[in-house]
Amino acid sequence: MNNGDSTAIFSTEAGFIALNGSVKIQILELLKNGSKSFDEIVNHTGKAKATISVHLKDLRSCSLLEEHVDPDDRRKKIYSLRCQYVACSQEPGLEHYTDMLKIISSTDFERFGSLVCVFHAVQYGFLANGINCDPIMRNIGRDVGKSFAHSLISTEPDDLFAEMEVFWEKNDIGKFSVLSKDPLKLEVHDFFACKSLPIKTKVLCTFVKGVFEGVFIDKFAIDCTMENISVCNNNCEPCILVMKEFKKLL
Repeated sequence: MNNGDSTAIFSTEAGFIALNGSVKIQILELLKNGSKSFDEIVNHTGKAKATISVHLKDLRSCSLLEEHVDPDDRRKKIYSLRCQYVACSQEPGLEHYTDMLKIISSTDFERFGSLVCVFHAVQYGFLANGINCDPIMRNIGRDVGKSFAHSLISTEPDDLFAEMEVFWEKNDIGKFSVLSKDPLKLEVHDFFACKSLPIKTKVLCTFVKGVFEGVFIDKFAIDCTMENISVCNNNCEPCILVMKEFKKLL
């Protein structure tokens, strides 16, 4: 979590904005995972409602977020990002990046898999250099998912999920299971061997969301958003992904 001395850089249609202030950065980090209500933002930050109102007003004036009326309750407001998180002056990635390089230089390199180690090193390397690669990795994940979809035959959801599970295990991508279908909720385990490595901080959550979105775009002709509702922690628990938004593609 950023502290009061950290600075984050965000990209908007008008250019780059450097933002200093832990509460504002907390709010924008929360909104990276999808739109949130005013009450959700208050609960997440632990600040007074009046304080959050001031911060939200400031962020709107900078075109960093936008406000909408909640379709389920017009008395309430929901907030979403109008920017992309580009970089932060303080990231935990440097330590993990150094540890990953040590693994690559050790005899564990072959045991964990050379491509897996290099892939994780690239992810931590972005963080170590202060770059938030989530938007890029999500887009790459979507492209990879669309490419995976070319190897899948099924177009019916149940058959597709069964085929995907076999495909994932066969190609050492990881494992997943369907927890519910309405809304669609998936539990993803050990994606690209993340759990087998001694470094237990997740860096692939955004990438795996993009992979599923890419498969669904190709197979179901829908533009969808998968949201990770699980907590990323040092235990590297499974990701719980929920389909939040989707629309039919023309």
